[in-house]
Amino acid sequence: MSRDLRVADFVRDEVARILQRDMRDPRVGSFVSVNDVKVSKDLSYAEIYVSSLQAETDEDKSELIAVLNKAAGFFRSELAKRHTMRTTPRTRFHYDELVERGPRIEKLIGQAVSQDESRGTSNDEED
Repeated sequence: MSRDLRVADFVRDEVARILQRDMRDPRVGSFVSVNDVKVSKDLSYAEIYVSSLQAETDEDKSELIAVLNKAAGFFRSELAKRHTMRTTPRTRFHYDELVERGPRIEKLIGQAVSQDESRGTSNDEED
């Protein structure tokens, strides 16, 4: 496993712990999930993708990301305490829409398969 992937795994696990145990901001609810982390090859940045069950509107999502990005220094200093690397990546948070899009995409795929199957059945009857 490459170094950037190992660092990404470490950042994902530690940011999840920090959100769960150490984050005191009430605007960041207790239902925030860290879905993915991508670390740059030079390990200078960590792009952190989160989602929340409490963020229902686009405004809620934007506010959550704004709060997390304002607390980036806090996250970076907490990460620095928990590892022995020479430098700590700068954190940038993004809202992960994929969690919400997944069920919708699955439904669309199911509908497409059903339509294909019904077309296949009607074509078989014509033959």
